[in-house]
This record gives sequence, C-alpha cells and structure tokens, in this order.
Amino acid sequence: MVATGGRFYSMEQTLKHIRKNRFVYGVAVGATMGSLVILGSFFLLFGNLNAWIKSWGHTFSMTVYLQDDISDFKRDKVDSFIRGLPGAEISKYISKKQAMADLKSALGPESVLLDRLSRNPLPASYEIIFEGEGEDFEKNIREIRGNLEKLDGVEEVQFNHEWLKRLDPLIRNMSLAGIFVGIILCLGVLFILTNTIKLVIYARKEEIEIQKLVGASDWFVKKPFVFEGAAIGAAGGVGALLILLSGYLIFAAKKINFLGLITLDFVFLPAEYILFLLFIGVALGVAGSLIAVARFIST
Repeated sequence: MVATGGRFYSMEQTLKHIRKNRFVYGVAVGATMGSLVILGSFFLLFGNLNAWIKSWGHTFSMTVYLQDDISDFKRDKVDSFIRGLPGAEISKYISKKQAMADLKSALGPESVLLDRLSRNPLPASYEIIFEGEGEDFEKNIREIRGNLEKLDGVEEVQFNHEWLKRLDPLIRNMSLAGIFVGIILCLGVLFILTNTIKLVIYARKEEIEIQKLVGASDWFVKKPFVFEGAAIGAAGGVGALLILLSGYLIFAAKKINFLGLITLDFVFLPAEYILFLLFIGVALGVAGSLIAVARFIST
C-alpha cells in the first residue's frame, strides 16, 4: 500500500510540476521530438531502400535506344527479336515524339528552351524487364544485351541493373552516417533533458531539502523527476511518430517510378521500429533525470 501510495504521489507531483513549468518542458519535448523525427527519417529511408533493393534484386531492366534514321522494317525486326526473348517483357515503347513530351513535362517551365531546337535529338526506345535470379541468369542477360547491340538499327543498350551495384557502397556509407548522426542526436537530447530537469530541481531545492531532512530516501526524491523525464521522452516520441506518419502519407499518395520501369511503394516504419523510437525517447528522458538528480544529491 505504501509503495502504491508513493507511486501515486510521484505521478501527482509529476503532473503538477509539468503544468507549473509548461514552457521549460515544452522546449524539452520539442527538442526530443525534433531529434527523434530526424532519427525516424533515417529509419524510414533505410527501411524503404532495403525493401526496394530486395524487390529489384530479381528484376533486370534494359533500355534499347534506336537509331534516328531507323526504318519501319528494321524497327519491326528489333521488336520481333525482343518479343522472342525468353523471360522478357516489353514494359513500353517510347517514340521520339513521346520522349520529347516526357522531357518537356519533367522540365516544366524550363521546357521553353527546347522549342529552339531545329530537330528532336531524342531517340526512340524500348524498355524491357527480365525476371530471374542468380549469376547464371545475369550472365545470360549480358549475352542478350550483346546480341541486341549487334542488331541493325540499335544505337545503344543500357543495362539498368548496374545502378543497383553502384548503390551498395552509397547505402553502406549512409548507414554509417545515420549511426553517427543518431548518436550525436541522442547525446544532444540527453544534454537538453539533463539541464531541463536540473532547472526544475533548483526551483524545488527547498522542497527537496525538507524531504531529505524528514528522512526521505534518495529514490523517493528521484521518483517524480524520473516520471517527468519519462513523460517528456514519451511525448517527444509520440509527437515524432505523428510527424513521420504525416510525411509518410504525403509520399505514399504519390507514384514514383524508378528508371521509368518500376513503381516505388513507400512503407511506414514496422512495429519494432516504432517501439524502438518510443523506447529511445523514454530511456533518454529517464537517463537525463537520473543524471540531473544524482548530481544534485551528491552536492
């Protein structure tokens, strides 16, 4: 009963002091929220990158660019050759006219510069997708690429799967940068929370001294501050998740194509990442409180 009463007293004190020091706690919650938003954004980025790379891992794509002066007869031969390839699917054929229209659409207002061109320099092209996995499959695809490049009327064949290999070192470096930034952010939040609680402690210095004089234990003194730190961390974590969810809903509503072939689907943070963010917020709040109170009691 005493322990239960102590808990209720600590929670009562927590709510009382948060209401009394709204501005100070608001700043601490805002700092925690901002840091967790940045950290959560890294989680979102890497989670989606890994999901996309996993789905692209067995998708090989090629873009076959045709010569400007290709005749209908030669184009039909190229078309028939592509359709006869095992496991190949023509994603789309883009004519010279359509390629120019797509470029103008991408450039927006800047597209007026293209009107000065005397002729359309963009080639017609086929976009092809192959489904499969393994080194042997990739070797066969490279052979197909070589055969396509030899066809009369073909200007160039771009093997888009090579982009994935170039992404690997970039993603590794970004992961290391994310870990480094995450550590710096956590240390920054810990510093802010420690000093926030320290301000509140000094404002209640006389109250704490009276508690110690009447025989209150160190833990009894610490408990309200630990609850306050946990409340700040939890509020910052929930706020950060709401901001991340809003950003996710904005991006999820848009369709983004990679290399014009694959539609990228955005996914939100899995449950374990959500719990981890909340845990970090609460853990930092509790740690900051314990550090601040321990320093005060020791002096």
